[in-house]
Amino acid sequence: MRLLRPLVCLALVAQASACAARGVPAARTTVSPPGITPVVPIYSVAVRAGGFVFVSGLIGVRPGVSEVVPGGVAAQTRQTLENLRLTLETAGARMADVVECTVFLTDMADYAAMNAVYREFFATSPPARATVAVTALPRPDARVEIKCTAWTGGR
Repeated sequence: MRLLRPLVCLALVAQASACAARGVPAARTTVSPPGITPVVPIYSVAVRAGGFVFVSGLIGVRPGVSEVVPGGVAAQTRQTLENLRLTLETAGARMADVVECTVFLTDMADYAAMNAVYREFFATSPPARATVAVTALPRPDARVEIKCTAWTGGR
C-alpha cells in the first residue's frame, strides 16, 4: 500500500503535466450519482481528476434506499458492484476502465462468495486488487465495501 500511493501520485502528476503541456486543464470535479450518498457527508462518492476517477468505498445499499440489501455477502457484493458501475457511468467511465480495486471484508470466510460475484463484473482483464479483512465497516450490517480507481485517459 505504501508503494501504491506514490505510484498513483506520480501518475496523477504525469497526467496533469501532459494536460498542461497540451493546454488542457487538469480539473477536479466531484461525482454524485443519483441515489447514492456518502454514509457521512464529509467525503465525495467519487472524484474525477486528471483522467482518473477515484470512487470512495461503496457498500450494498440500493440507490435511494438506506438499508443494506439482504441475502448475505454475495447479494451485498453484487449491489456494491452495481453501485460502483452507476458511479463510474455518472463520471463518464466504464467497469473496463477500472485499474485498481480494494475490497474490505468483515469476515475472510466470505472471500469465496465475494470473489464469485466479483468475477462476473471483471470476467476478462480484471483490475489490480487487494482484499483486506477489517473489524468493522461504518454500517454495522455491511459485510463488504469496495473502492476503486478508473483510468479514462482524459475522455
